[in-house]
Amino acid sequence: MSASSSPAPVAAAAPVATSDFRDGMARLPGAVTVITTDGPAGVAGFTASAVCSVTDSPPTVLVCMNRSSFAHRHFADNGVLCVNVLGADQQDLSALFANREVPMAQRFERSPWQALATGAPALDGALVQLDGQIVATHEVGTHSVFIVELRQVRQPDSTAPPAGLAYFNRRYHALGVAA
Repeated sequence: MSASSSPAPVAAAAPVATSDFRDGMARLPGAVTVITTDGPAGVAGFTASAVCSVTDSPPTVLVCMNRSSFAHRHFADNGVLCVNVLGADQQDLSALFANREVPMAQRFERSPWQALATGAPALDGALVQLDGQIVATHEVGTHSVFIVELRQVRQPDSTAPPAGLAYFNRRYHALGVAA
């Protein structure tokens, strides 16, 4: 039998400066994704690297989105989304969906899309598509954290090893498979 103990209280410290936080997070590599939704509130999409696996039972991911985003209400009202994981050759789509100047309709015109189980747009050619229903939303600071139970996972039928796209140190990087 082992004894458990509580951690010692941490002394109050000055908050971390926003610039220090952003500089630190720039050194945390992240997969590049385009998050999409469709439903009664309309179609919308944005580029994100704040996506994370939560559990495999039930299969669940989390997606973080700034509440001040013009598209936030679409995701909150539709209640569904698709995480489209981009490959190394899809950097242009990341830039397109991150550009606030490009109207939503034009973003979706430039690539072929299909609807999966939830009806959210799934990008043809994505490394993987994670389609799900938002089952909970938590507000943390400026962002909503969407907890998403997956309804469908689709990967392309390809024998070639995929090359991923990561964002690190404020730049895109191709991630390949070593031979």
